[in-house]
Amino acid sequence: MLILVTGAYGQLGNEIKELQVNYPEWNFHFTDVDTLDITNENAVENCFTKNKFDFVINCAAYTAVDKAETDQETAAKVNVLAPELLGRYSKQTGAKVIQVSTDYVFAGNSYLPYSEDHPVSPQGIYGKTKLDGELRCIQENPQAIIIRTSWLYSTFGNNFVKTMLRLAKERGELGVVYDQVGTPTYAADLAQTILRIIELTEMSEDKFVPGVYHFSNEGVASWYDFAQAIFEISGVSCKVNPVLSDQFPTPAKRPHFSVLNKSKIRNTFGIEIPYWKESLKICLDRLEK
Repeated sequence: MLILVTGAYGQLGNEIKELQVNYPEWNFHFTDVDTLDITNENAVENCFTKNKFDFVINCAAYTAVDKAETDQETAAKVNVLAPELLGRYSKQTGAKVIQVSTDYVFAGNSYLPYSEDHPVSPQGIYGKTKLDGELRCIQENPQAIIIRTSWLYSTFGNNFVKTMLRLAKERGELGVVYDQVGTPTYAADLAQTILRIIELTEMSEDKFVPGVYHFSNEGVASWYDFAQAIFEISGVSCKVNPVLSDQFPTPAKRPHFSVLNKSKIRNTFGIEIPYWKESLKICLDRLEK
């Protein structure tokens, strides 16, 4: 089994690297922009010609939500063109694709958790390019699984958890928005789910069910709740004040509600999904060590 993992330096890519020890019989081919430019068709074609991949996990993404509003060309290359090319060459060589996407494909004005068939309506360039990437990937390779996730954090890279811990050291008080609601997702849990899908497929080909899926941890929180939990669990003394989004104007509009319905991925693959606070405890414990 040979698995291509793109975006290997990111949160999700690094978590997959950590988990590879549990799959000694699999070979992982980790790449990032310095070893494979997935927006360059010749480079992608050469990579697929040289290697007979069974699976492609595309963890690479342009995730600078605000910057995407002005840097639209780069966002489109990474979020649209790359999934299209990975879809095309995986189809030609018989590989299956798992493409990671986002809650930003929705308008964020629902009050019920978003299911996979809910109408999409991205509000910014980041969401629009990620949605286009989903569509192009599936068009090129119908044997693709798209996994939308939300509020990703881990012990790797830059994320909300690390930012809060850093700011708490610098200040005794923080204002955090409470009118944006979603679910924090520990990247290690998402990585484990992706590898579980591959494991099931290895056991039986018909276990791979292409289509769009949602994955986040269980439960619901605002960013304010998330910050409070980070400080409570880690024993950090920092006062958190709830503030409205309009007190923090940003170039890109954030979804006010982005809770994802996970019943499809749970039922299709028999996935156990941990509650967000339980996973946060594990992450904070790892960060402390």
